[in-house]
Amino acid sequence: MLALRLTFESLRFAWDALRGNVLRTVLSLLGVTVGIFAIIAVFAVVDSLEANVRHSMDFIGDKVIYVGKWPWKFDPTRPWWKYFNRPVPTEREFRELQKRLGPNNKGVAIFVASGGNTLKAAVNSVADCALQGVSYDYRIISNVPVEDGRYFTPQEMADGRPVAIIGATIAENLYPQGHALGQEFKVRGAKFTVIGVMKKEGKNMLDTPSNDANCLIPYGAFAKLFALSATGMGGPSPSLGVKGRDDDPGLLNLEYEMQGVMRNIRGLKPRQEDNFALNRPEMIASAIGKLFDIIGVAGAVIGSFAILVGGFGIANIMFVSVRERTSIIGIQKSLGAQNFFILFQFLFEAVFLCVIGGGLGILLVWLITLVPQDYLPLFLSGGNVALGLLVSVGIGILAGIVPAIIAANLDPVEAIRAK
Repeated sequence: MLALRLTFESLRFAWDALRGNVLRTVLSLLGVTVGIFAIIAVFAVVDSLEANVRHSMDFIGDKVIYVGKWPWKFDPTRPWWKYFNRPVPTEREFRELQKRLGPNNKGVAIFVASGGNTLKAAVNSVADCALQGVSYDYRIISNVPVEDGRYFTPQEMADGRPVAIIGATIAENLYPQGHALGQEFKVRGAKFTVIGVMKKEGKNMLDTPSNDANCLIPYGAFAKLFALSATGMGGPSPSLGVKGRDDDPGLLNLEYEMQGVMRNIRGLKPRQEDNFALNRPEMIASAIGKLFDIIGVAGAVIGSFAILVGGFGIANIMFVSVRERTSIIGIQKSLGAQNFFILFQFLFEAVFLCVIGGGLGILLVWLITLVPQDYLPLFLSGGNVALGLLVSVGIGILAGIVPAIIAANLDPVEAIRAK
């Protein structure tokens, strides 16, 4: 009950201060509002930016280990020609991985892509499309958001049938009247039948590959259209991907198993070094996370200066409030009010004022997130809202503690006599 009474009286005194000195209070709260706005706005932008970047990288999948010729992170001490002389993954190695890998994986896929293709349907055509040959498990290692129609069947994959899953942009241009399913188109002189249309993704900030202009066909059908390169130069060359299990932390078991199986498939002796690279999306995700951590810290430091100014403004209000209510404090003490009662009364008032200022700053950030954005949709997470309120409470405590202690230690007789 005492805590409720303290809170109620503190809120009432704070509200009276707001009404009695509106201009002074607003100007003082402006510092807290600007400070919280700056910090939370930076965190909101960083979170939105990171989410957008990670979404842009969805095409590389999650918990996947890729087998390729080139590593995603080069060793500067290693001669480049050693990478250049490596063989590219083959369909035979894909089949062997499917047979030999144990239960540490969810699926193995082979895929190969070629850009700059033109797809034609009757009088309509769409240029600069990516044509990608994939195996059945490709949807396990990568995102294939089929919105209309279906995915490939195992039999279609095994036979290399001329069927395709096309992106939304391709469907809109080839079949402006709609009803793309079951329709035919030509690419490189071969006819394909549309069995699925992928969900429209739109442009992303990094302009990374999008499914909108992507056309998926069975790997066998792709091999009939292109001469696959055995060296990785002069033509499309395949890559392998293996999806790890969720109960394999860090995918260490899968990586060690894949390394052993690949060395065995390629006949490498114990002292010979690997002639393949095992690449993981976590390499990119870790670098992205560190970059945005640095940006977030820099933004927090900049915003903290505005918060500091706001804290001085609140402290100024509290010192003035103590001086204006000195006689009231004396009367309260003469009626038996304890020091802690006076202390918490002013401390709650400072916190209340800061929460008002911080809430306004958070409200401004939320209003900005409502503005439509094409490349960077902003969002305000619950964690950032909670952080803003906690920072506001902390600033209120720091700004109000000294005035509250001064008020609590006033002599009741001298306080009553004060004017």
